[in-house]
Amino acid sequence: MKRTLKEYLLVTLKGMGMGAADVVPGVSGGTIAFITGIYHELIDSIKAVNLKTVRLLFGGQFKAFWEAINGTFLVSLLLGIGISVLSLAKGLKYLLENHPILVWSFFFGLIVASAIYVAKDIKEWKTGTYISLIIGVIIAYLITVVTPAEANTAYPFIFLSGAIAICAMILPGISGSFILVLLGMYKFILGSLSELNLPVIGVFLVGAAVGIISFSNVLSWLLKRYYNQTIALLAGFMIGSLNKVWPWKQVLETFVDRHGEVRPLIETNILPGNYLALTGQNAQLAYALMLAAAGFALIFVVEGLTKNLKKA
Repeated sequence: MKRTLKEYLLVTLKGMGMGAADVVPGVSGGTIAFITGIYHELIDSIKAVNLKTVRLLFGGQFKAFWEAINGTFLVSLLLGIGISVLSLAKGLKYLLENHPILVWSFFFGLIVASAIYVAKDIKEWKTGTYISLIIGVIIAYLITVVTPAEANTAYPFIFLSGAIAICAMILPGISGSFILVLLGMYKFILGSLSELNLPVIGVFLVGAAVGIISFSNVLSWLLKRYYNQTIALLAGFMIGSLNKVWPWKQVLETFVDRHGEVRPLIETNILPGNYLALTGQNAQLAYALMLAAAGFALIFVVEGLTKNLKKA
């Protein structure tokens, strides 16, 4: 697809939105790709990086290779993701540590609206569609209740973490960052990004590249053969992930990580009133509701802007 410079700048902005989402455990960059209208193009472009197109590259047919993989689109998107991840890593880390209720409230509203938006794309509801939706909810919910592990900083595991996390990052509703939390690698990878630890970042990115190229072929096939069921599954992933982003939690069990810091191991969702009674901390209900409403509204504002830009 040919675009003007202005349109490619817009793709970069969408990439920045994806990058911001991917940094937060519980929010998926795939969700942002879906609501901004680039999800299918993203999957098809990644899928195009295969043996056939690689032969074009090594055969010196650079222009044919670039056009086959929709190269300018991918570079524009990756530029936006990279800018956002590198610039927001420290800020989001601070907000999650110091204002978790407000951050999770915003993303709770965002994910609820995203699930509605994705479900609207289903052309026909049948028994198989409902089953796919329920399966998606169950899978995502079960992922959110798995007990996190502790970091394994060996390079093979960093490679594997990149491959697994990137698959989740392109699935709306399943957060690649949360997969890193489950693997015990989130803080380690986030710290490596903040410190520009190039060896770790490099191994992680190679793993991500291998994982995303492999997985995109499977996802593209599902979208072409079983579109409604696949979209329902993705919507289910979003609904199931709401368990993770519920703002008010009670810590049932903690553990001490290798840095000597006490971290939650097992948490359960509680009501805002119970949060105040159990923790003695302000539940910040009014601000939380406002931010949840803002997150919910943002999805439909972005949807409206995207439609207007397509018409322009």
